[in-house]
Amino acid sequence: QVRLVESGGGLVQAGGSLTLNCAASGKIFSIMTMAWYRQAPGKQRELVATMGRYGSPDYADSVKGRFTISRDDADNTVSLQMHSLKPEDTAVYYCYADRVMTQPSWTYTNDIWGQGTQVTVSS
Repeated sequence: QVRLVESGGGLVQAGGSLTLNCAASGKIFSIMTMAWYRQAPGKQRELVATMGRYGSPDYADSVKGRFTISRDDADNTVSLQMHSLKPEDTAVYYCYADRVMTQPSWTYTNDIWGQGTQVTVSS
């Protein structure tokens, strides 16, 4: 069974930086898509950044130029570097993986979510 575990959340002052990490565990052969979402109270969960196995990263307009997503398929991790943080970035950040090929079934598992990590940006 595939699990995603986030780490790196916390409290940071506006203008500061924070890096989130996510590790996928299980008998994983490959992951097609890895992404970061976030959800603030009273708002829908939104895509922050995504990166395909072969493709280019993509970002929400609100974080372009400030956030950077990266992935390391050698250990099935994805990170999100966040700079110039704003109070409106405050949310629970979720790691996401899709089209995960696992062994020994050699089938895809879709829509896997981590439990989330809280990011709070103070003003």
